[in-house]
Amino acid sequence: MKRGLYLTIATPMDLLVDEPAALSVRAEDESGGFGILRGHADFLTVLPASVLRWRGADEAEHFCALRAGLMTVTGGERVAVACREGILGDDLARLEAEVGLLRAEEADADRRARVEQMRLHAQAVRQLMRFLRPGTPGGLDHTPRMATAAKGDGP
Repeated sequence: MKRGLYLTIATPMDLLVDEPAALSVRAEDESGGFGILRGHADFLTVLPASVLRWRGADEAEHFCALRAGLMTVTGGERVAVACREGILGDDLARLEAEVGLLRAEEADADRRARVEQMRLHAQAVRQLMRFLRPGTPGGLDHTPRMATAAKGDGP
């Protein structure tokens, strides 16, 4: 048996992959796709929703769709992936479609979070205005001012 990479892919509930002799691993992070072979330098990266690929000792290519995760390479021979959710499969097109759905869900969640953050920021600004100018609606000063007579005006 060829010496290769010891690959593990784990979720909080399950060990999805325990491959003691993977020949190569391909993944992608925010900077793009990359490959890992035996002897790779120690490495740590965050994986977005993507498809992880590896070639097993049997020379067959295997795939796992990930919902974001963390990948570490240690000692040039151990690759560990911890992810929220993983789906194993041999149909690359189906897994890539699944990843497209995961990315769309993440983008929608990011949009909702930004809207909520803006709402909370506006609410905090309104509260500050009320604190700085108590007794006025919305913190604006609507107190009527008395006009003073200019010199030489009047009787």
